[in-house]
Amino acid sequence: MAFNHPWILWAIPLALLPLLLERSHSKHYSWVGLLPPDPLSSLIGLLLKMLAAISILFVILGLAGPHTLEQQVQRTGIGAQIGLVLDRSASMDDPFVGDKDGHIGETKSVAAARILTHFVQGRRNDMMGVITFSNSAMYVLPLTENKDALLSAIQATAGNSLFQTNIGGGLTSAVELFKNVPDSGSRAIILISDGAGRVSELVQQKLRDWLQRYNIGLYWIVLHQPGGVTIFDPKYAESSYTGPMPAEVLLYQYFQTLRTPFSAYEASDPKSLEAAIADINSKEKKPIQYMEKIPGHDYTNVCYWIAIAMIVILLAVKYLEINTWRSA
Repeated sequence: MAFNHPWILWAIPLALLPLLLERSHSKHYSWVGLLPPDPLSSLIGLLLKMLAAISILFVILGLAGPHTLEQQVQRTGIGAQIGLVLDRSASMDDPFVGDKDGHIGETKSVAAARILTHFVQGRRNDMMGVITFSNSAMYVLPLTENKDALLSAIQATAGNSLFQTNIGGGLTSAVELFKNVPDSGSRAIILISDGAGRVSELVQQKLRDWLQRYNIGLYWIVLHQPGGVTIFDPKYAESSYTGPMPAEVLLYQYFQTLRTPFSAYEASDPKSLEAAIADINSKEKKPIQYMEKIPGHDYTNVCYWIAIAMIVILLAVKYLEINTWRSA
């Protein structure tokens, strides 16, 4: 049990006043020594004093604000620990070609924020964090179960973008989300970008080692315009290909060397982006251990209601006493 204002508890001794002070009567008698003892009256008088003491005690306790502490209980559910890594380069402000649902001219960043919002709202037991990147990575939100904070962070990524695409910085920052968090049994990073910057060999090796060490899978959704470079073009996998290798393809080939699970998707409109997220959603539904927070209970009103009940009984007894004297 805890209290919002524990210093008020110093007033608890005031509850003893009704037991220590003698009650004054409205009528006085010269001498009642010849009257026989009345144990029933003495008992009733003591009970009334106790009711008064209890009412004062619970008023003081109510003012102190009693409540139980928040608890955490381990549960087993379906979900994952997911780090969202979102591209904030200037090209994310370019519009998609649109889809049949009327999302014509919707920018890539706005479409990504909208679809990820639905993704988060449809998940129950996940812990998610958010990293954005452009010239450098930006730490937005740690792994959390707070959906309101997560949705706000995702909506904030739909604003104006910056310049370059530092995917390596975004991914290394995303791995750090998992460092001090116990492994629940299912971990993944969802990377959404519309391009790929160069990732140094040092960063590549760090990512390969860290993803394996922390048991993190990777999903990469590439947003591109129709007719643009596709990472799945078989010509780039042929040994006879001698042309310049696009950065997206180089990054895709690197991701395929990871020691942890990796899947890649391409999306050229909001509908295909939604399909990619839906596929990830179906894959990342595994039994996990998670901590459920049980809020503490506030007992302030309970204390006040007990005090009111005691006072009502005292007033009722006082009313009977007045009527008795009037009839005498």
